[in-house]
Amino acid sequence: MEEENNKKITIADVAKLAGVSKGTVDRVLHDRGGVSRKSMEKIRQVIDELGYEPNVYASMLAMRKEHVIACILPDSIKDDYWYLVREGFEKGGENIASMNIRTRIFLYDQYSPESFRKAGMQLLESNPSGVVLPPFFKNDTYTLANALSLRGIPYVYVDSKLEDDGHFAYYGMPMYKSGYLCARLLTLRVPQKQLKGVLVVRIIRDKMRQSDPTLNRRSGFLDYMAEHYPSSDIHNLFIDPQAPKDTERQLNTFFKAHPGIHHIVMFNSRVHLLSDYLSRNPDPDRVVVGFDNLEKNISALSSGLINILICQHTDLQSYNAVMALSDYIIKHKRPERKDNFMHMDILTSLNIDNY
Repeated sequence: MEEENNKKITIADVAKLAGVSKGTVDRVLHDRGGVSRKSMEKIRQVIDELGYEPNVYASMLAMRKEHVIACILPDSIKDDYWYLVREGFEKGGENIASMNIRTRIFLYDQYSPESFRKAGMQLLESNPSGVVLPPFFKNDTYTLANALSLRGIPYVYVDSKLEDDGHFAYYGMPMYKSGYLCARLLTLRVPQKQLKGVLVVRIIRDKMRQSDPTLNRRSGFLDYMAEHYPSSDIHNLFIDPQAPKDTERQLNTFFKAHPGIHHIVMFNSRVHLLSDYLSRNPDPDRVVVGFDNLEKNISALSSGLINILICQHTDLQSYNAVMALSDYIIKHKRPERKDNFMHMDILTSLNIDNY
């Protein structure tokens, strides 16, 4: 019996159990088309049941067939959030280079929907085998995702995801929950009557406000506040990342008009933009919460300018996305879960040295 269990499963075994020819199984394994959806689903079901692992890697090398996994990303500089996403993508590319799969990045200006659309067109023209897709401009991302679906190209969301049943997988934080958690941490041990209000600092993005990657996080935050601090005012202040002097002036103006507000939050990765103001205007009652373990954020946390960072290993999002797509390209293996939520790490000055 043990000898029978250890017997190597062959294409013939799969074909027999699926009720099709070996040629049909081979077409499914090598994604050559010409097979009905019903037969394809039956073959893949049998493959899963038998635990058959085709040596597609060897046949790909024999045919000199090369696949490309593409990624469309905002252009960035070292130590920016998107640079960490890029590093994870490139590390994944290094791991799969020997499998005849290469990676390619299409960059765009994160403040320009037109730049995103142009990069998206270039990506489609390259006809990739899979795509890593951080959603940025919502409508344009939907357009690109639909175009990929029509071409049968799997795409994986990272960083955040749209409400889109067509995506192959998602790797990133549970955005709504991260916002809900943020509100809880910001107001921890603050009696309802003592919270005068909260300042939400946001980034000025494209002129048409099409880009709003932290929308779901903000929704979670606002829901928590509505449930637990319904009478507390939520103020929004939009700042330009390229104009630090303007940021300090805006903050000075706001806090002169609202001296009773001591709680500040930023939902993106750039809470460090507040550092100059915070260092020049100390407040023992102030509580500041931000996201992501960028070096500048870590420095602000260590020096006590901000109180809490909610973090994840950012590079693992895109790395895991590349590995999931390569498994699908080589073995037709899908992730066990469609939505793969990254753990949320809560960092303070007390535990930052061990992170």
